[in-house]
Amino acid sequence: MAATMRIQSDWNQVLRRNEGEAWLSCRSPGEWRLLRHWKRLPGPEMGKSTLYGSLTCQGVGSDGIPEISTSEGFVVNEITKKSILVSCPHENVSTKFLAPYTSFCRIHQKSIICIDISSGGGLGVSSSTDGTMKIWQAANGEIRRLLEGHVYDVNCCRFFPSGLVVLSGGMDAQLKIWSAEDASCVVTFKGHKGGILDTAIVDRGRNVISSSRDGTARLWDCGKSACLGVVADCGSPVNGIALGVADNTINLGSPENAPSEREIGTEGKILLLAREDKKLQGVGLQSRQPVFLFVGSDAFNCCTFLSSIYLLAGTQDGNIYQLDVRNTKAPVQIIHRSGAPVLCLLPYRDGFIASQGDGTCFIIQQDLDHVIDLTEADCDPVYKVATWEKQIYTCCRDGMVRRYQLSDL
Repeated sequence: MAATMRIQSDWNQVLRRNEGEAWLSCRSPGEWRLLRHWKRLPGPEMGKSTLYGSLTCQGVGSDGIPEISTSEGFVVNEITKKSILVSCPHENVSTKFLAPYTSFCRIHQKSIICIDISSGGGLGVSSSTDGTMKIWQAANGEIRRLLEGHVYDVNCCRFFPSGLVVLSGGMDAQLKIWSAEDASCVVTFKGHKGGILDTAIVDRGRNVISSSRDGTARLWDCGKSACLGVVADCGSPVNGIALGVADNTINLGSPENAPSEREIGTEGKILLLAREDKKLQGVGLQSRQPVFLFVGSDAFNCCTFLSSIYLLAGTQDGNIYQLDVRNTKAPVQIIHRSGAPVLCLLPYRDGFIASQGDGTCFIIQQDLDHVIDLTEADCDPVYKVATWEKQIYTCCRDGMVRRYQLSDL
């Protein structure tokens, strides 16, 4: 793994002031120490093989772009109004730090747990530890609807492909479907015995899937408001799930009983389960048969598909495993940038976006020779990431929704 570069979270404001100075660091690979109490730390815990430096504003041009000087060991390769590309030649590493295009601070009053953007890009939905779930205009953060009905916190929320309907799961063990147009709750599913931690939508949404603290993943029929079956019973909380179309070389097994005619679009799909007991499991959605079981270094928090063959899964101790579904005995690679929990993984273009509990959120792309760091969270966990075209939205413990614009990638 390459060296990891970090920058002062408010660099974009600081470097707009004459002689404003922002710190910078570059840490050698393999030097991040496991942060057992990372939430209590004021900043990244550094080891001995870290190069420290600074960026200084020497004035701002008429185009609004600052002129930047760097301390020894760092080079500024490119700067725009919202981004700065810095390299550390000694470690042969470059990072583009991206500041938010805009931030929304008035959607929620407390930590924001989950976020999603509608398929058309016009609406956002988010849930918070303030007990609310809201639909808002993605362009300006203006609140459109308040979705009320869950008891306790809403752990997860997402739009159906139509962008007109929302699926949510809460600590009250209920799964609900809402109209984004009038905020009415049209369906409530009950059956889980513990809080719902994640959801997935099958194709256009006639069936949905939920995972829970009770250790199960369940398949639901939206039209009949009924449970179609338990897809997996893990005996350990299922923190995250992901649904993908399996490569046709993968044996998904055969169902013991004929699938219900109410099951729509389950054939040929594999469900990933990120489990609290350090296991990542693959299950045939229609067959309910195990496809693989991989044991990681710590509890798995999240997972996603990169393709019909490759998947990613993130752990509580900061590891991102890339696996090949055809052979999960050993990972294709393990990415480790810090010891903070990996909280969200999302495929993006020909790579992925990851967010962690130390406030970092980064993008790795196959065709880029640098990492893109989405900045400003300042050590507060970035819980969830959502995308629409070239816009990336993050939600954070600091109660902010941030929107980043990637048009200058």
